[in-house]
Amino acid sequence: MNRVLIVDDEPQIRRVMRTALTANGYEPYEARTGEEALEVLRDFSPDVILLDLNMPGMGGMDTCRKLRTASDSAVIVLSVRDSEHDKIEALDAGADDYMTKPFSVNELMARIRANLRRVPNAGDEPLHIGEGLTVDPAKRHVIAHGKSVRLTPKEFDLLLYLVTNADKPIAHRKLLQTIWGPEYGDEVEYLRVFVSQLRKKIEPDPAHPRYILTEPWVGYRFVAAQA
Repeated sequence: MNRVLIVDDEPQIRRVMRTALTANGYEPYEARTGEEALEVLRDFSPDVILLDLNMPGMGGMDTCRKLRTASDSAVIVLSVRDSEHDKIEALDAGADDYMTKPFSVNELMARIRANLRRVPNAGDEPLHIGEGLTVDPAKRHVIAHGKSVRLTPKEFDLLLYLVTNADKPIAHRKLLQTIWGPEYGDEVEYLRVFVSQLRKKIEPDPAHPRYILTEPWVGYRFVAAQA
């Protein structure tokens, strides 16, 4: 049974989500504030965190950043804000997904399933890309420049898919539907943020990427060997 942590200061919203999660086979936990959510993480690690942005005390964005440093759980931000700027800010803060209120229970369950799914491993053997980059599908571990690199689950899935399809241009929609699920396809801002984060973590010079290249108007391509 997957565990889901609801972080929201509204009792009615927590009650509705708790009921829906239980009915769909999830084990719900609750926190009223960001501070309380961090306390909960000391006792157990949820599989998914549903995080409201508008809470008293620690703001939702700060909470998201702290949750990301403390946990590898999937973080789905829930917010009434629907601008691209807000979505990008949340993704930059470490969120894996972003839902705009109001939303249906079915949509929420679909998003949770999407963030629990993982791209199948490409075998058990570590993939040595060269120049100090190694991707280990079995351990879901990455080494870059001789150091262990911590990736979020979605960052790892995206990198693994790009690596196993090296030297092929992959369209935005294909990447989104493979990594997040068939319900996705138009959230190109997700890819911009996640690719930017990956470049910061694995590229020798993120401003001049050597591995993850942009294919204008198409998507991205992973270059496994120098031309």
